[in-house]
Amino acid sequence: MGLPVFDVNMCAEDMDKMATNAMEASNFLKAISHEGRLMILCHLASGEKSVTELEELLSARQAAVSQQLSRLRLEGLVSPRRDGKTIYYRLTDDRPKKIMEVVYDLFCREK
Repeated sequence: MGLPVFDVNMCAEDMDKMATNAMEASNFLKAISHEGRLMILCHLASGEKSVTELEELLSARQAAVSQQLSRLRLEGLVSPRRDGKTIYYRLTDDRPKKIMEVVYDLFCREK
C-alpha cells in the first residue's frame, strides 16, 4: 500500500478532504497516545473484557481504568455492554486493532 501523491495543483475539494482526514487521524492518534489506553486496546484486540478483567490485566485501580475507558469511549474506539452489575468493553471497529498490529510489528516483534 503506497501513500497518495499530493501536489500544489490539487483542487480545493481535495485539499478540504485532506484537511478533514488529517484532523480525524490526529484525533484518533491523540486518543491512543497514552500508555494506559494503548494497553487497554491491546487487551481488547483479543476480545471483549470486563472492567474488572482489565484492572487485573493492567494491575491498575478501577478509577484509572475507568478514566482511560471513558476517553476511548468518547472517541468512539470502544463500546460498553452491561450484564447485571458487570460492564464489558469491546473495540467498536477494526481501526484500533489494525494500528495495534502496526505498533506491535514496529516495537514488539523480535528482530
